[in-house]
Amino acid sequence: MFLKTICAIGALILAVSPSWAGTAAPLTYEQFEAAVPHLDLDSCPDALAQKNVFCRATLRHDDIHVFAFSNDGENLFVGFKSYTADGLAALLQ
Repeated sequence: MFLKTICAIGALILAVSPSWAGTAAPLTYEQFEAAVPHLDLDSCPDALAQKNVFCRATLRHDDIHVFAFSNDGENLFVGFKSYTADGLAALLQ
């Protein structure tokens, strides 16, 4: 009886789960801007530079993380690169 109950619960969970469950949704700049403290960059670093793209940076521990977004449509996330912040303290003094 216990096994039948567990199987029935499992089947019910699968039946009511949305079909998109488990798939990644694209990240828009609007979502990023609302959720992640960041700095606007005047231009993207060479590794992320391309036409119709803008970049934002975050600081975490000893790393600078740069996020690239498309200027087209919903401003979807298109790239990411991390850089060490070695020497950053000297620049900020």
